[in-house]
Amino acid sequence: MAILMDRAALEDHLRGDFGPLGDALQIETVTPEAVTLRLTPRATEIRHGGTVSGPALFLLADVAFYMAVLAKAGPKKMSVTVSASIDYLRRPAGDLPVLGEARVHKLGRSLAMGQVLMRNPDSDDVLAQAQLTFALPPS
Repeated sequence: MAILMDRAALEDHLRGDFGPLGDALQIETVTPEAVTLRLTPRATEIRHGGTVSGPALFLLADVAFYMAVLAKAGPKKMSVTVSASIDYLRRPAGDLPVLGEARVHKLGRSLAMGQVLMRNPDSDDVLAQAQLTFALPPS
């Protein structure tokens, strides 16, 4: 499926929709297969022991999947999360960025379903995985 929103368009959407909440996020890559976001943890997202907080990882997963849906479906501002499940598999070090690679597995008329895998750069170890379903606005 073709990309309907490129990296620049998604970056504008990210800044417009999320404001300061999205300040720790940057769009790394946009391909027909996946959209990858980078989370650069801020001090407020680091827990005792130097680990990235679960809510910060959930933010990465939710926004990464939203961007992947927009890349494939176009600028649908009323796309909303209706279901999300996340598994935390490994302790993410707070001094490293986390990449969230989002893939849309099914894009229907009213629902989009997919997955986000979170890793540190240059590592194949999955830190967390999320499965998400979004409701799409009527066309």
